[in-house]
Amino acid sequence: MSQPQVLVLDAGGQYCHLIARKVRELGVYAEVRPSETPAGELAGARGVIISGGPSSVYESGSPVVDPALFETGAAVLGICYGQQLMAHLLKGRVRKGDKGEYGLAYIEVADPTVPLFAGSGARQQVWMSHRDQVETVPEGFRVLGSTETCPVAAMGDPVRRLYGVQFHPEVVHTVHGRQILSNFLFRVCGCVEDWNPKHQIAAIEARIREAAAGRKVFFFVSGGVDSTVAFTLCLRALGDERVRGAYVDTGLMRSGETEFVRGVFDWLGAHGFRVEDARERFLSALAGVRDPEEKRHTIGEKFVEVQEEILQSGHFLDADWILGQGTIYPDTIESGGTAKADVIKTHHNRVPGIQRLIAEQRLVEPLSLLYKDEVREIGRELGLPRELLERHPFPGPGLAIRCLCAELDEPPVRLDEGWLIPVHSVGVQGDSRSYRPVLAIEDPPAPDGRPQQRATELINRIAGINRVISLVRSRIPVGEMQVRQSELHAVRLERLRAADAIVRRLCQESGFERQVWQFPVILIPAGSADWPDSVVLRPVHSVDGMTAQSVGMEPELLDRMAAELLAVDGVCAVFYDLTHKPPGTIEWE
Repeated sequence: MSQPQVLVLDAGGQYCHLIARKVRELGVYAEVRPSETPAGELAGARGVIISGGPSSVYESGSPVVDPALFETGAAVLGICYGQQLMAHLLKGRVRKGDKGEYGLAYIEVADPTVPLFAGSGARQQVWMSHRDQVETVPEGFRVLGSTETCPVAAMGDPVRRLYGVQFHPEVVHTVHGRQILSNFLFRVCGCVEDWNPKHQIAAIEARIREAAAGRKVFFFVSGGVDSTVAFTLCLRALGDERVRGAYVDTGLMRSGETEFVRGVFDWLGAHGFRVEDARERFLSALAGVRDPEEKRHTIGEKFVEVQEEILQSGHFLDADWILGQGTIYPDTIESGGTAKADVIKTHHNRVPGIQRLIAEQRLVEPLSLLYKDEVREIGRELGLPRELLERHPFPGPGLAIRCLCAELDEPPVRLDEGWLIPVHSVGVQGDSRSYRPVLAIEDPPAPDGRPQQRATELINRIAGINRVISLVRSRIPVGEMQVRQSELHAVRLERLRAADAIVRRLCQESGFERQVWQFPVILIPAGSADWPDSVVLRPVHSVDGMTAQSVGMEPELLDRMAAELLAVDGVCAVFYDLTHKPPGTIEWE
């Protein structure tokens, strides 16, 4: 890889890797470093970006940067917490905000001719996720923009090339975010274009051969884009005789998933590919498990057991084998894998045998410095099927985390704004994890985006929620529903599988599938004795899942979908998730 022109200092934000990816998208190679990296080790970079993060600058142990960074002459951009930290270290003042901003806001730019905002307009939509804010800018700085609740939404010292923004220019919902980042790279830093992932294939294959050093490579594959592209690169670099792969069928997959994966690897000509049927083992282990983190932990432990057996029985721990993985650059970000990020979800990709192979440096990760969109671009260059490269992401734990459970029987609670449903979902607000009940409103969803805007306002205003859903159609009024004690079992999984198959079929037939990045279908235990569950539709637009925007659906398609879903045995109602990410994660668990 090239030497990075831009370094992103990780202050623990959920979007740290997204910043670096957006920089690369603009044709400039960037890498991530810990926030506390000494200024001397940043020498050579044309620009430095300080990411957001969940901490307060006044908290003990909060992320810091070397203050000497601001004296090196390098251009610096602080984003969210990065702006607050810059102000704090340069003797400005930061305070707790009176009202947090999570979601869309509008910034008034004081001087659109400043290099950072050139060509972006005087009033523009931005994406906020913060509570603390800069109250007084440091000496030499001036206020460059403000919102209704944030007087210092942007600040800068153009002479020293030091800038800060409270909003997130890296997310797609900041309308001129790409222009702002481009301005920083080319107008402020003086970068030149030096990055195109398609040109990396030959170098990646050379590194595979170097890492293998005559040995064979074994993969646990998921059938997703990352592991399939990594497997394909190893096939090209080493040949079919030296590459093996196994896919574990957990019984938690969508309808037809295992058959699809088998077909892809048959198409690749991967003669060393096998499917391990572990359905009964996973479902037995999950009996009685309701807590979402316990679900993930149980699935992870069973994966450990099954994968360890495969490694042992296939002699893949012998000296002539190394492990291949489809790890991509930000793979650990939502598990708290950056030094200071809050844990949003736990993942299950490490087992003792794998840890041993890693410790012995018997590991090849062809995609470890690439982002998801870059992996797809390489996949297209390799000629992989469009059906694989363009399919929606699917979580590793499968339908288990889309089939929500409840510990107790509880009714909805009436609020002025709607009904508080005592089913909890995961969210991320101000870069921190939240786990809160859901607000159901009875306003119908619409494709014009206004319901999503109202949802953002409600989440910002009502303490204790991180998600808003809208009723589409129901057999009974929401107030008569009951959240029932429930667990993960075959009947509920089959109900969810049937609902998911309906949604996917109608999306493919209508072309709606191409309008969204992902479309989780969630089953929640809210209904009646005869119809104990309800379905929540969660279509979102995103680039790589780090942020996402709820997408509206045309009424005709939604009505047809709701009618077919209510015909599924045991389904009481259909809801529509109006929540952006942040504050709600894409998956509910």
